[in-house]
Amino acid sequence: MTTEGVDGPQEPRTPPDRTPEMPEGTPVAPSGAAPGVSRRGMIAGALWGGLGGAILGGAGGGAAGWALATRDRPDTIDLGSSQPFYGQPHQGGIATAPQRYSMFTAFSMAESATTRDLQVLLARWSAAIAVLQRGDPVGTVQPDSPVQPPKDTGEAYGLSPANLTVTVGLGPGLFGDRYGLARFKPAEFAALPALNGDTLDPRLTGGDLSVQACADDPQVCYHAVRNLARIGRSTVTPSWTVLGFGRASAGPGQDTPRNLMGFKDGTRNVSTPEQYDQWVWIRGADQPWMEGGSYQVVRKIRMLLETWDTDRIGDQQSVFGRDKREGAPLSGQHEFDTPDFAASGTNGDPLIPATSHIALAAHENNDGTLILRRPYNYTDGLDAEGRLDAGLLFICYVNHPEHFVRLQNRLGASDRLNEYIRHIGSAVFAVPPAPAEGHYLAETLFG
Repeated sequence: MTTEGVDGPQEPRTPPDRTPEMPEGTPVAPSGAAPGVSRRGMIAGALWGGLGGAILGGAGGGAAGWALATRDRPDTIDLGSSQPFYGQPHQGGIATAPQRYSMFTAFSMAESATTRDLQVLLARWSAAIAVLQRGDPVGTVQPDSPVQPPKDTGEAYGLSPANLTVTVGLGPGLFGDRYGLARFKPAEFAALPALNGDTLDPRLTGGDLSVQACADDPQVCYHAVRNLARIGRSTVTPSWTVLGFGRASAGPGQDTPRNLMGFKDGTRNVSTPEQYDQWVWIRGADQPWMEGGSYQVVRKIRMLLETWDTDRIGDQQSVFGRDKREGAPLSGQHEFDTPDFAASGTNGDPLIPATSHIALAAHENNDGTLILRRPYNYTDGLDAEGRLDAGLLFICYVNHPEHFVRLQNRLGASDRLNEYIRHIGSAVFAVPPAPAEGHYLAETLFG
């Protein structure tokens, strides 16, 4: 199968720093930006900085004090770094250290689309993603002829790769008779069932394909998804999308960022290779095309921030089971202290309420189950009543979807946090491993 229809890399964004002879995936020096750009500087210049600032401002003087406490630990990024696409054991954007921004989009197949159309789309997307992750345009930004439209939309022209990763997932609806793929459907792969606490908006559910673009520059994220949508325009249409900012998870060696409620969440995330092997990567798959892949669960969770902001700090901390400033469990002193769910205070009550978020989500209380959380905050501005329309783009990766289902049903039934959040979007996708050079994503589905 060839990658027909995808323009090769043209007009590289960083001509002084990269030559055509350099192999794919070679890290390049930054261009047009300082080698290390502080998160503070990125936020100030971000597309969504204005709205993000409005929300952060609500934290008041206390937040300013905490920021002062971290000034001696600068958080820098290298916009010139790029991530390889081909020849990796897994797709990027799963175990990759979380980037600052994300754009998730679910796509629906056109009514007229055929198996061949799906095959060509995955081949074209694979070729395009490899080019995008190098930091190059996917086609001509400025054609020689004035009557030709550009093949690349151009908004990332001159920008650095910014650690872009693009992760593609396949929805359960693809594995029916329509595309002749029913025999390739993993036994446990199905649309998520109705879960406790769901208040889903039908416009924010499901999808035939998913694209998660993560990068340290929001415009690079947007450019990647926009161009994949353009390339697939005759085959797929975007059905719902979420723009995420301020990574709300953390990889090894990084502090845990805060969600829009001001709390550190996801402190006890999957982090070691052994944990990835046990809980994230699919091993011994019943379908060989998913060997080394994973399942992506996407949830759009709106936060009722005006209500939350009127709650007392004592209750807020009891809801999460953590101290707000340090992120420490209420039974400990530091963020990474192991929670003691049996510890009680002087009044005999548990220090960590049994219905707190941390207690219900803890692997100690869920048969050891871990899920890889990779969430981002989001804002959609204001709703029709003028309230903040914001929350969490929750994305997790698991090697068995049932692990998430059981965990969420437990949380949805009794988590004290439910008073302040609404699960409005939901989907699950199968994420195949990365292709080898000269191949494309999920190629073995098509013989």
